[in-house]
Amino acid sequence: MSDETGAATGTDAGAQGTERRVRVVLVDDHRMFRTGVQAEIGRTDVTGVEVVGEAADVDQAVTVITATRPEVVLLDVHLPGGGGVEVLRRCASLMGATEDPVRFLALSVSDAAEDVIGVIRGGARGYVTKTITGTDLVDSIFRVQEGDAVFSPRLAGFVLDAFASTDAPPVDEDLDRLTQREREVLRLIARGYAYKEIAKQLYISVKTVESHVSAVLRKLQLSNRHELTRWATARRLV
Repeated sequence: MSDETGAATGTDAGAQGTERRVRVVLVDDHRMFRTGVQAEIGRTDVTGVEVVGEAADVDQAVTVITATRPEVVLLDVHLPGGGGVEVLRRCASLMGATEDPVRFLALSVSDAAEDVIGVIRGGARGYVTKTITGTDLVDSIFRVQEGDAVFSPRLAGFVLDAFASTDAPPVDEDLDRLTQREREVLRLIARGYAYKEIAKQLYISVKTVESHVSAVLRKLQLSNRHELTRWATARRLV
C-alpha cells in the first residue's frame, strides 16, 4: 500500500496483512461523516482497522477514549465542548504516560495554520484534511500507530515554521471574536465557495451558512463578501 511497508508478495504479503491491526476511535460531531469514514475504510484493500468507538463532542470523546484505550484516535479539530485541543488535554491528564500510548491523528475540514499548530502543540501526531482518500487515511492511521508524524506537505510547512520560531503568534482580537465554525465559513467564503458548496463541505444547511456569514460580517464590521475576502487575505487566512 505504501513505501513504508516495503514490498511483499505471495504468502508473505498475506501474513503481513493479517499482522497489521489497529483499534480506532472516531471523534467528529457529524454522524454522517463518521459513517462515511467507516465506509471509506471498509472499501480499501487493507484489513486490520477496527473502529471500537465513536464520539460527537469533547465529553463523549474523553469517556470513549479512556474506556476503550484505542491505538489511534481520528480527532476533529472543532467539537462542541472545547474542540480537539480540549480532548487532548483531558486525555493526557487522565491517562498520563503509558507503555501503549493512545496516538491522535487530526482529521479536519480546516487547513488553517492556527488549527494545525494548536492540535500539534496539544499532542497530536499528525494532521490530515477531510479531502484525503480512504486508502491514504488507512495508511496514515497505521503510520501514526507506529509513531510516525503524518502531514500533507503544506500542513507540515506550517508546523516547521511554527516550531522554528521562538516568537508566539500575535493575538488577533478581531479573529478572536469569531467562533470556530464562523472561522471555517469565513475561510471558505474567502476562497470563493458558494453557499451551497460550503453547506456540503461543513455538513450544515445553506440557511445556517447564511446565518454564519451575517454574524461574521457584523462582528468584523464588514459590508459584503468582497470586503471579507480582502480582510481574510490580509491576515493570510485563505
